[in-house]
Amino acid sequence: MKKIVIFASGSGSNAENIIRFFKEKNDIKVVGVFCNNPKAKVIERAQNLQMPCTIFDRETWKNEDKMMKEIKNSNADFIILAGFLWLVPYYLIQAFPNKIINIHPALLPSYGGKGMYGEKVHETVVKNKETESGITIHLVNEHYDEGEILAQFRVHLSENETPTSLAEKIHELEMKNFPSVIQDYIIKDKN
Repeated sequence: MKKIVIFASGSGSNAENIIRFFKEKNDIKVVGVFCNNPKAKVIERAQNLQMPCTIFDRETWKNEDKMMKEIKNSNADFIILAGFLWLVPYYLIQAFPNKIINIHPALLPSYGGKGMYGEKVHETVVKNKETESGITIHLVNEHYDEGEILAQFRVHLSENETPTSLAEKIHELEMKNFPSVIQDYIIKDKN
C-alpha cells in the first residue's frame, strides 16, 4: 500500500477530489492533508472527510527537522501538491525524489513560474489571446513549475473567453484527470 499526503493552501476542491478518488482503492491511500493557511477551506473539507489535517507556518516549513518529523509521522510515500503555493524546499525534494507531484493550471512551460497561479494564470492567458490552455501535471524540483511533465490536458478558448469561464474549464480538467494521473504514476513507481 502506497500512502500519500496532500499539501494545499486554498479551497481544497482538488484535495477533496483526490481523497474521494482513493477512498475505495486498495493499493493507494491518502493519509493526511498539510496546509500552510489556517483560514483555508481545505481544512474544513479534510475534517468533513475525517482526514487528519496538519496546519503549519513558514517557520516550520523552513525547519527541516520539524517539517520532516510531521511528514514522517504520516508514513507518506508520495506528496501531492493540490493548490499549494510555496516553493518546495530542497530538503523535501531530496527526501522524496520523484515522489512529489504538482498540478498547474496552464500548459507548461508557458505561464509558469513564481507568481503564476490561479486567476493570475487565466487572466494572462486570456489577455494574450491564446487559443488553448489546459493543465499540466508534473514532478516537482527546486524551481517553480519546471519538473518533469507527466501529463497535459487541453481546452479550447472561445472568442469571448473570460478568466472566470476559463477557470471553470480548467477546474473540470483538474477534477477529471488529476487523481487518475497520480494513480498511474504511483502504480508504475518501482520503489
